[in-house]
Order: sequence, then C-alpha cells, then structure tokens
Amino acid sequence: MPSANRWNWLRFTGIALIGLIAITSLVPARWEMFRSGHWLIEHFLAYFVVTVLFCLAWPRPFIIAAALMAAAGAIEALQGLTADRIPDLATAFCGAAGVLAAALVVSLVTDLWQKRRVDGGAPSG
Repeated sequence: MPSANRWNWLRFTGIALIGLIAITSLVPARWEMFRSGHWLIEHFLAYFVVTVLFCLAWPRPFIIAAALMAAAGAIEALQGLTADRIPDLATAFCGAAGVLAAALVVSLVTDLWQKRRVDGGAPSG
C-alpha cells in the first residue's frame, strides 16, 4: 500500500497541473510558446493526465470526473473574459472527454485489479 506521503504528492501534483492548465488557458495568446497547433488533442491529453493523477489520489473516479468536467468548462468559459481569446465549445468538450475517458480507464483498471486480488490471481475456467 502506498504511503500517505505518496498520496499527498499525487494530490499536490494534480492540483498544480489544474492550476497550470488554468494559467496557460488565460495568459495572452502571444505568450504561448509550446503549442503544437492541435489544441483539441492537447486539451484531451492534459485533462486525461490530470484525471488519472486525481483518481490515483482519491479513489472516487466519477465524482472526480464530474468536478473536473465542470472545471474544464469553467476554465474555457473564463477565456471569454480575456481580450485575445474566445471560448470554444469543442475545446471544452475535448477536455471533458479526456476527463471521462481517464475516469473510465481508471475505474476499469481498478475493478480488474480488485477482482484479480479477490480471485487470488488464479486463472479462471
């Protein structure tokens, strides 16, 4: 079982990455240096990674997914308050899709892991 210190680091890293996503979403567009031009894929992957970290730290993947999907929409909506950015519904959906995909993957993997532990690792059949 991982130590409490490891859980704290996972939580801190997840919170820091959400903060980084928010900051990079709200800075002036000319400050962006490391964008690939595929912002939909970038949003999907960023939210996927953050969700996996949060789901490893807190074992309630769908509660976390609901909160992070709301955060993805809120961060995208906040771009409407900036002078040089426009909120994009497709981008918000890609972020939410990354969250949901990660929650489903983590839920599936943890369910399979628990079933394997309950079965004792013996092959079925």
